[in-house]
Amino acid sequence: MTAATGGGDLAIATRGLVKRYGSRTALDGLDLSVPKGVVYGFLGPNGAGKTTTMRLLTGLLHPDAGSLDVLGRPFGRGDRMRLFEVGAIIESPSFYPYLSGRENLRALAGSGAPVAGRRIEELLDLVGLRDRAGDKVSRYSLGMKQRLGIAGALLNDPRLLLLDEPGNGLDPAGIAALRDTLRFLAGQGKTVFVSSHLLAEVQQLADVAGIIAKGRLVREGSLADLLATGGIVRVRVVQADRPRAHEVLAELAGTEAVRERDAEPGTFEVAVAQDRSAEVNRTLAEAGIFAAGIEAGNDLESVFLELTGEGGPGNGVGALGSTA
Repeated sequence: MTAATGGGDLAIATRGLVKRYGSRTALDGLDLSVPKGVVYGFLGPNGAGKTTTMRLLTGLLHPDAGSLDVLGRPFGRGDRMRLFEVGAIIESPSFYPYLSGRENLRALAGSGAPVAGRRIEELLDLVGLRDRAGDKVSRYSLGMKQRLGIAGALLNDPRLLLLDEPGNGLDPAGIAALRDTLRFLAGQGKTVFVSSHLLAEVQQLADVAGIIAKGRLVREGSLADLLATGGIVRVRVVQADRPRAHEVLAELAGTEAVRERDAEPGTFEVAVAQDRSAEVNRTLAEAGIFAAGIEAGNDLESVFLELTGEGGPGNGVGALGSTA
């Protein structure tokens, strides 16, 4: 496996990464460039190759072709010691249910590089579990187990943190606290690589994002650049006007440029320049349809759906996940 030409300013660099499962290709020439010291949002539909990529990054799988650099150096079969610099949660974290949260962290610490006892207490405090650290994990909620998993991933004070759906099971307050924690870690110079289907949360959290579909990168860049590409006018109409509004908007912008949001029936996104919002409003009014609300500007969900082609019926954001 040849070295990826990522440069010393990248925490992760993949070039032409390929992984197959029998006749199925999970990754088809994946190229990622993840800068050091950022929160990187890794996005894609079900089956796009997100979890496969994270398994490759942790040595759980090996690529069939291509190259992979981790923390500025080629990463391969003989580089397992590199993982002392990497913390990871791939899918759901597992613990001994009959041990307490604190005891689970001690057991995990004993399986790797030496960890100071105070480090465990610091991490329990960081993830908000100090008051429940003595309880058996069998009594923990899904969100508490997720927070304990993040503490476990941080035991060795890693330079790179890989998190697969870290918001799983967290309530809104827990997600907000997780966001603050991950931003704090990035501020300390760590790289946080987050795979998530919570697009609105990634938009608030990430500095840089990569979007993949069918095992290939379709877009990568800063959040500001991603959101500046293209144009969206979002318009809301009352339920009775939905069919006619769709017809009018399709006549204005073309059928492929109009999408009704699955989660918000009656809200249409029209892929036209943002300065055409007044024209959209006027066209609807001339057809006897008066918008209940109209706004211009992209969000990450709109960009994602446009780039991955996941905007059709049954392919809403709720269908996104972390398989493959």
